[in-house]
Amino acid sequence: MRISDDRLRGTVSVIEQPTTTTTVTREELERARGIISAIASRFDEKVVGQSSLRTSLLVALLTGGHVLLESVPGLAKTTAAETIADAVGGSFRRIQCTPDLLPSDIVGTQIYDPRTAEFTTQLGPVHANFVLLDEVNRSSAKTQSAMLEAMQEKQTSVGGVNYALPEPFLVLATQNPIEQEGTYHLPEAQLDRFLIKEVLDYPSIAEEAEIVRRVNAGVFRHESRAPRVSVEDVLFLQSLVPRIYLDQAILAYIVQTVYVTRNVATYLPPKLASYVEYGASPRASIAFATVARALALLAGREHVIPEDVKAYRHQVLRHRLILGFEAIADDVKPETVIDAIFGVVQVP
Repeated sequence: MRISDDRLRGTVSVIEQPTTTTTVTREELERARGIISAIASRFDEKVVGQSSLRTSLLVALLTGGHVLLESVPGLAKTTAAETIADAVGGSFRRIQCTPDLLPSDIVGTQIYDPRTAEFTTQLGPVHANFVLLDEVNRSSAKTQSAMLEAMQEKQTSVGGVNYALPEPFLVLATQNPIEQEGTYHLPEAQLDRFLIKEVLDYPSIAEEAEIVRRVNAGVFRHESRAPRVSVEDVLFLQSLVPRIYLDQAILAYIVQTVYVTRNVATYLPPKLASYVEYGASPRASIAFATVARALALLAGREHVIPEDVKAYRHQVLRHRLILGFEAIADDVKPETVIDAIFGVVQVP
């Protein structure tokens, strides 16, 4: 059924549009289009297909958010992250997560120098513009909590001293959906810190043939190449995102949708609603607004349209909507519930 709750219908009238928003100019949009095109073209040179992954990485780059990637091995996750870093001239580090990985292996540690009788700080690999956490669910809870500070606060603590992370800072964490032995469940608090969750699928036959052709041609051999854009260009793009116009009607649409995730028993069929244990927090509404603005900028627009919200409904909600064991037993995916939720909220 369609939403008829008075609390939701009145949302538009109670949400006030910020008065400090400065409209993005045509010249700024043109500059942004050139920067984005340069990054995307470098990505397409090294990565075959995976257009959804390319868009997700660009969204994360524009918003300063983080991406959780779920896929089987061999689908170019490392190549994609390295390529984006290479395109903007940013530093890149890959961290292979294992059960014995310590927080100090990620954030850094203090080393005693007997010659000077002093401790010196050695910063860990998380101090980079782009960090790939490979198989993040294989690290222990203590190590995961260390990453939580880095992702949320954009800083680390070593020896009681805070060290700011470089800008831009993007974490790309991966997890393997088919090999769960020896893994640690990612807590919901950490999952919520990821702006989006992208699920990758196998390439098509034509794409796989192109991958083999490029391997044989040596396209994927590591070579030093001049970046297409600069880190300063990325920071310029990030400064534009908050200025993309988000109408109060679309903001109400976002808030209504997230509200329904927490009240599924009222709006969804009983069987479907029974699969949901917990809905999304207000952080989901923030993520929707941020991602929608980034998608509008990627499309060359200075304003958000409803399709910008709907386009990334799965990526924003699939890791925030907590389903029960009954959903697993009946093979009900989060995407099915998400589509049903969007089906009951009227599009502005």
